[in-house]
Amino acid sequence: MASVNNVAPHRVRLALLGGFSLAVGDRTVTLPPASERLLAFVAVSCRGAVPRALVAGSLWPEAPERCAHANLRSTLARLGGVGRTALDITSSALRLDPRVSVDFHGARALATIVLDPRGAEPRRPGFGASAVLDLSADLLPGWYEDWVLQEAEAWRQLRTYALEKLAGDFLVARRHPEAVIAAHAAVRADPLRESSRLTLIRAHLAEGNASQARREYERYARRLRAETGVGPPDRLRRLMAGDG
Repeated sequence: MASVNNVAPHRVRLALLGGFSLAVGDRTVTLPPASERLLAFVAVSCRGAVPRALVAGSLWPEAPERCAHANLRSTLARLGGVGRTALDITSSALRLDPRVSVDFHGARALATIVLDPRGAEPRRPGFGASAVLDLSADLLPGWYEDWVLQEAEAWRQLRTYALEKLAGDFLVARRHPEAVIAAHAAVRADPLRESSRLTLIRAHLAEGNASQARREYERYARRLRAETGVGPPDRLRRLMAGDG
């Protein structure tokens, strides 16, 4: 396996969170849409080699097998020097060059650390608002292929759990502003999720902002009734009544 040598692989950055971008140093590289999807698929599929047949069948699911493989060969040919630098290519598989940095990989690793009971606690310096920011972006928004939607939903679930955990840990550590920020991010990821909204309201109450907690409760109540036809759950009502 070999990379193109005219671009140092360790300088290549692939961003998938909040949208696709490929950069070399300070320069953003423009690729054809099919090339973007090829790089994104290999990056999110796994850390190891991805069989060509899986790539072709996933990116061109409606095409006959022979045509899908031809489309893959054509897309690889149009990647250009920088795009090909990001991949290790063999006759049977594709793999992202391990020296290419991918924001999604870092964010997924962070979420795993947050959720691991043995992981680093967010009480230590530097584990704060920046961690929340890393967990706040959607994966490839605006892409609607089945493989993207599946990966994006899995990421949304993972980061929501991680953001809730961060918010709860910040509350225990009495880091109330960061708790509010983390809980807000969890609510944005899933506006109807009861546990996220409960954590946000608790964070507002913990920092002494009862009026903000009330507004958040009423906002949630209106949205629940509009979208589900039911009111807030009992534990939220008890919390607002001072019994939770």
